[in-house]
Amino acid sequence: MPICMPSPTDAQADLIAYLDFHVEAGADAVLDERPHDRFGEAAAPAPSLRAAPRPEAAPRPAGLVPPPGSPPPAAPVQPRTFGRAASAQPDEAASDARARAREARTLDELARILADFDACPLRFTAKNLVFADGNPGARVMFLGEAPGADEDRIGKPFMGRSGQLLDKMMAAIGLDRTSAYIGNIVPWRPPGNRNPTPQEVAVCRPFVERQIELVDPEVIVCLGAPATQTLTGTKDGILRTRGRLFPYKLPTREAKLLATLHPAFLLRQPVQKRLAWRDFRALRTLLDGTA
Repeated sequence: MPICMPSPTDAQADLIAYLDFHVEAGADAVLDERPHDRFGEAAAPAPSLRAAPRPEAAPRPAGLVPPPGSPPPAAPVQPRTFGRAASAQPDEAASDARARAREARTLDELARILADFDACPLRFTAKNLVFADGNPGARVMFLGEAPGADEDRIGKPFMGRSGQLLDKMMAAIGLDRTSAYIGNIVPWRPPGNRNPTPQEVAVCRPFVERQIELVDPEVIVCLGAPATQTLTGTKDGILRTRGRLFPYKLPTREAKLLATLHPAFLLRQPVQKRLAWRDFRALRTLLDGTA
């Protein structure tokens, strides 16, 4: 009579899943009791948090079989690679981004260059590049901060609850995704939906500036403080800058930049929708050419 033995891989599979969770949340280093010089290790490949490859199991004694439904032996886990993002200095990465962004002659070329750009670590923790949505020939361009979980899964900006609210706000002044162009200043989702760091914004900024040049909109609408501060250089909060118009210099002319509240902020503070409505009415006036 064969003897059924419990699967030896269950605990190891749980441990791998636990480590995967931390990697997806943005953990990139293993801590121990000994101090490490992380700056000195910058040139070394980033450590992997995945479990080491499992040694081959010893042959089972004759007559012993695994229980029905036991999972097959797992393949060795390959370490995650982070390209130049593990060692590139912020200034070097930003300089490389400027050079690559200037090479793009079309939006499709810019999207391909971004997809291959490996000096921003966000690329390696996000599922998809979230480049843009809408009509690239539109007169108005909306820019948010960074993708969230829904956008990362779908690969398009403003796809979740905040995107649904943005669609309603646009519809209230006669716009939709066929008459507007939508993007973010950072095209990859930061782990855990955290805010992108100043270094990550600086690396991505040349790409969004080139994206604006290629779209060549008449009006740029910055949704929230991060987009407004990145493109205008102001340090004021969004409640002080919303409703204000800023000049934005394009290669052949000057566009108008309008700051307003981010839809995600409005979902948390619905009472502020009245302010956003004023800003969108001002946007309609700009597009109608009566301002």
